[in-house]
Amino acid sequence: MHIESLKTLAVDALEELKGQDIAELDVSTLTSVTDTMLVASGTSTRHVAALADNVVEKAKDAGVRPLGVEGHAGADWVLIDLGDVVVHVMMPDARRLYDLERLWADLPSDVEEEGRGGRA
Repeated sequence: MHIESLKTLAVDALEELKGQDIAELDVSTLTSVTDTMLVASGTSTRHVAALADNVVEKAKDAGVRPLGVEGHAGADWVLIDLGDVVVHVMMPDARRLYDLERLWADLPSDVEEEGRGGRA
């Protein structure tokens, strides 16, 4: 599935169950692990789990098998790895604590590192 379609699928699945504060992070120049991270908040651990389940279900319906799902047991922070798109569904306290948006924005890109003689 094309990355734009995969992002749209994940965002639609989050919005369908009222995921809050959905953010898209383009990390394609920062890591080779994934191209895009989506971050969303839920209102309770039950809501976080339901949001994550909906993303997984919609992906499977579209023929995309998640590479992994982590954190579902506690549901404070559930990560769904869809390959080119990684989805983080978090409780607001966990989201504030880990502040993924700022963390990824502050990292130097692979392109900047290569220019300084760093590793790619």
